[in-house]
This record gives sequence, C-alpha cells and structure tokens, in this order.
Amino acid sequence: MRFDELNLEEAVLDGLDAMNFAETTPVQELTIPVILEGKDIIACAQTGTGKTAAYVLPVINELSKGTHPANAINAIIMAPTRELAQQIDQQIEGFTYFIPVSAVAVYGGTDGIAWEQQKRGMEMGADIVIATPGRLLAHIKLGSVDLSQTSFFILDEADRMLDMGFYDDIMQVHKLLPPTCQVIMFSATMPPKIRTLAKTILKNPEEIKIAISRPPETILQTAYVCYEPQKIRILEDLFLQSRPQRVIIFSSSKIKVKELAATLKRMKFNVAPMHSDLEQSQREEVMKEFKNGHIDILVATDVVSRGIDINDIRLVINYDIPHDPEDYVHRIGRTARGTNGEGLAITFISTDEQAQFKRIEDFLEKPVYKIPVDPKFGEAPLYEPEKYNTPRRGRGRPRKEGNNNNGRPRQSNAHHKGRPRKNG
Repeated sequence: MRFDELNLEEAVLDGLDAMNFAETTPVQELTIPVILEGKDIIACAQTGTGKTAAYVLPVINELSKGTHPANAINAIIMAPTRELAQQIDQQIEGFTYFIPVSAVAVYGGTDGIAWEQQKRGMEMGADIVIATPGRLLAHIKLGSVDLSQTSFFILDEADRMLDMGFYDDIMQVHKLLPPTCQVIMFSATMPPKIRTLAKTILKNPEEIKIAISRPPETILQTAYVCYEPQKIRILEDLFLQSRPQRVIIFSSSKIKVKELAATLKRMKFNVAPMHSDLEQSQREEVMKEFKNGHIDILVATDVVSRGIDINDIRLVINYDIPHDPEDYVHRIGRTARGTNGEGLAITFISTDEQAQFKRIEDFLEKPVYKIPVDPKFGEAPLYEPEKYNTPRRGRGRPRKEGNNNNGRPRQSNAHHKGRPRKNG
C-alpha cells in the first residue's frame, strides 16, 4: 500500500515524499488506520519493521490539525533506552519538517544544562515528549510535567521495558493521564506479562501481530559447545586465523563486557567496549569509530542489539547466550544487513547455557551447526541440553542499562512549533 492511500494530511505526505517514503511496510499498513480511528492498540512487531513510523505518523497527523492544546504535552512516547529515544526523536524531526509540531527528547545521563533544556521544553508544552521512564518520572516528581491534557501514550519496546524493571514507572505515568488518552503499545514479543500490562492500561484494544521474523537464511549460524574457560582461547584462535573486522561480540553483563574488552586489548586486538557505564559522549564516539572502521571489534551488552542501525557487520559472536530466543535473533540480525546480505554468527555454549540454547534452536525450528572444538583446547563437553536443563538463578537485566545518570548524551533541545528544525 502507498502512504497516499492512507487518510493522512497533505503536510504529512509532503514530509514522507521529501524522505522518499512511498510504500508502507506491513505493520504500517495495519496499524496506521487503527490509530487514526482513535482506538487503543497492541502491536507485536520487531525493530526493522518500520514500527516507529507506524505510530509516529498517525500521531503527528492528528496533532498537525491544530485541534489539540497549543501549550500542552499532547503525546508521550516512552522508550527503554536513550539510544532508541534519540532515534525516535530523529525520525520525528524528519517527518515534521513541514508541520508545526514540536518535540523534546528526555533521557537520563545528562548534565544540568540538558536537564534544564528538557524541563523548559516540557513546561512550554512540547507536543511530543520522547522519554525513558526514569528521567520522565524525575521531571514529574519535580513538578515540571503536566500530563492532564495528554492525548496519546505510546510504549515502544514494552517487553524490553518490563525486562528492565520499569513496570511501576509505566504505571505511575499512566495514572497521571486523562481517561480519554489513547494508549498504543508496541512489543517485539508477547509474553504473559505484556498481556497483563495490556489488560491493565488498554481500553478494548485492537491487536495486530506481525509474524515474528527468524534470522535470514543468508546468515550462517554456527556454535561451539565448550567449557566457560575455553571461550576466550577459542576466540583468540579465531582472530589469529583471520584478522577481525566489523565484529560485534555480545556478552551478558557490562562487567563481562569490560573484562572481555580488556582481555582482547591485552592481546593487541583493536577493540572497544559498549555498556551503560560509559558517558553518553563516549558511547557515541565509540559507535562513530566503529562505523567508520577505526575500531575492529565492538564488545557490547544487549544495549546495541536492538534499534541501532549498523550496516556491513561481518561477524556477530554470542560470547554468552541471550535469555530470550528473540534476543538471539536481534543480536545476529546485526549482520547480513550490508550490500551482499550475507553474514556469520558464532555462539559459544557453555554447559550451563545448553538448555537455553536448545530453546533458541526450538524457536528457530532447526539445529545450529556445532563446530568441533580443536583438541588443543582440551576436551569439550557433549551437547546434552536435557542433562543441563535446570533453571538459571539470579538472572535479571540491570535496569540502569537503559537509563542511568552516568552517561552524557547529546544535548536535547525542544523543537519549537512552526519552525523547521535543522538537520544534523
């Protein structure tokens, strides 16, 4: 379907035309008409499906009509991480170039100047506030946020927010919204906790589900079944055989990311870590250096597995098994996105991760090829996931991964109504 076949305002279509957006994606075709009708909605769609435009376009379409309060916060978009909040803000900037709709991004890790800019933007009544939960609540508690006239409440990557422990924050914000507020939820997965949240905050919602994508066949998926201490030796051997370039290594925690990056650096590899303890300016610099090829290996937590667009990744390594099969898909999906569409994914499976990896294989509906471990690294365990099928304890995503006060993101500016915003 073409965007001009939807019931969108001319100014919105002009913005889409300027950005060379012509055809809708499946999630956009299904959700935009429902949101335009004013219905609550829960949509299951992953990053890369065009979901941001699916909710942003109908919201700015309605705000562009000029029927909403001029000095009120008319829409709240809540996102789990600063990176996603920034990307949503950038998309809104493009879509509203010809429209007098204002926006401000509100996320943690800022200095006092950025805090004041965020506060001023909300007090002036930015039409759209894109926020991480913790920072939005901080402003609310200081009295700089009035949500009494808000018309749209959007939760993006709701499953990730619940995983990060933001349920109470979401409910606190929801209680401040008027009963007439339209609630829109997007989630990559639909576990019971998401359905419970939906029943709590949505009113007779429409449910839209885009088929959960599995990794492209162009990604060669392989794995090593090994003991935990063998992982680093196998990794070093791989990199000595073939110089690493455009490689992302995912690890389960920022502590392990730091340790692994430091170990690889001692081995003289060109590597940088990416985790929430870095200042935001440092994180942005690392991403820039990795994208332009000055860094060969990025060791990261799942903070970069979703929502960050990096092309031409040659290899993704799962140093640790992700908790959810969908996270595995997100991780290895960072590869096979370049011009040739091919990629390689290698996963290290320790004994206590075998049951988890079997769940991933069940989700993929096929086994992943296990590369024999070279005898020089010692005897390796057999792949016997049933033997190790015991619940993992103590698992939890650190809430501060997405929103903390240690980073320093770019300054966030409220964009004034009626004034085209500068790109870049």
